[in-house]
Amino acid sequence: MEKILTQNINFLKNIFEFSSDLTVREFKLRDGTSAAVLSMDGMVDKTEVTLSITAPLITAVFPTDTDKFSYINDRLLTNCEVAEVTQYEELISYIMSGFAVVAVDGYEKMSAVGTQGFPYRGVTEPTSEIVFRGSREGFSEPLKVNITLIRRRIKNPDLVFKSMEVGRLSKTQICLCYIKSVVSHKILTELEKRLQAVDLDTVLASGYLVSYLTDRNSRSVFSTIGVTERPDTLCGKLTEGRIGIIVDGTPAVIIVPYLFIENFQSFDDYSNRPYFASFIRILKYISFIFALYMPGLYVAVTDFHLEYLPTPLLNHINDSLRITPFPLVVEVLLVAFMYEVMREAGLRLPKPLSHAVSIVGALVIGETGVSAGLISAPTLIFVAFSAICSYVLPELYGTVTILKFGYIIAGGMFGVIGIVLLSLTATVSACSLNSFGVPYFSPIAPVSKGIISDNFIRSDWHKLIKHKIKVQNLTGVETDFEE
Repeated sequence: MEKILTQNINFLKNIFEFSSDLTVREFKLRDGTSAAVLSMDGMVDKTEVTLSITAPLITAVFPTDTDKFSYINDRLLTNCEVAEVTQYEELISYIMSGFAVVAVDGYEKMSAVGTQGFPYRGVTEPTSEIVFRGSREGFSEPLKVNITLIRRRIKNPDLVFKSMEVGRLSKTQICLCYIKSVVSHKILTELEKRLQAVDLDTVLASGYLVSYLTDRNSRSVFSTIGVTERPDTLCGKLTEGRIGIIVDGTPAVIIVPYLFIENFQSFDDYSNRPYFASFIRILKYISFIFALYMPGLYVAVTDFHLEYLPTPLLNHINDSLRITPFPLVVEVLLVAFMYEVMREAGLRLPKPLSHAVSIVGALVIGETGVSAGLISAPTLIFVAFSAICSYVLPELYGTVTILKFGYIIAGGMFGVIGIVLLSLTATVSACSLNSFGVPYFSPIAPVSKGIISDNFIRSDWHKLIKHKIKVQNLTGVETDFEE
């Protein structure tokens, strides 16, 4: 940077092309020296700027033979967050991050003062992860707020927050959070390497990074990256040796490594009694199977394996299908497709209109379609129940939906054999996945000693505290992830 204040101000104005939100407050110190406060309108707290920066500078009396810049930093700037700026890149970054920058004529350096005051959504309960006996706090959009929510829960100096910047144009701040005493440093190094290789102009949400965090040769429908909006859930994962990635501007925090078995776990499991928590977890596994296989098996058995059905049920299904104009596989695909359309419409529409979509879907399409003979009642029941079961596991909804359509087509073409072959293909594909070197299906494949204690059932805390699951990190060295 230049020593002449006007040159620095003109350079900054040219960089922003005289943007209207660039604020330059020029004034004179008491000895006549020119100074200025540079900031972005709407990004700083104007009251804070006035009280802690502008007023002290204008009224200050500088001792003779004193370095003004050092005196300003040491005696006048009362804010607790002050950084020295020597490069134009740093100057632009600080201003865009909500800092107020103090520039004094005759100095090649400036002072960035933390006076952020932009509006943001407060801490509220996350709508995507509802719990009954846990915290009602959820992550918000500002990075500093999310860091505070984590630090409040883990008061340990081993908890580390490491900042990075991604996006050539957006310059989005991200933060890696981990507990250095339990994290795998091999995984941490690999994660930093992948984040540094992010080749994007803008990063506006955590989902932008998912493609760069998964293996490049992975084409599976299963996601090896976890996402949460709950601080307590993330803190629990951090104590197991996981790493969280907080992206400024979004409440969704990424968790790596992430295992398939974690889709069936929730914070309520550890707040309830072990017996009820185990029952709920088993219920989730059963719901997953129903959501995945019910429509496909209905098509396969009805078209190819009628001998599997009891005679009363077979007669009832035949009577219903006899009056419908479409083949069974087409009918099931059509009903499943219409349900997905109504779900997406209800999700995207404003809340007052979403109720109308539910009424139209249930009464007009469902009841009227059955009455008119376009849709059979058993088809509607199987597809609807499968859809309800898929909502038990919201993290796996996308995976279940894709595989469900695949099983319907396989069952309609090859019967139960087609479903079995597709299941084997999907299982082998999922077992071959790794999340930063950790087998995605661990501890099921490879089988671990503690496969029961906190996976299919939830054991008592006295047993959980003593149990450790061994997983393989990137180098093949065993690393402990406590559960």
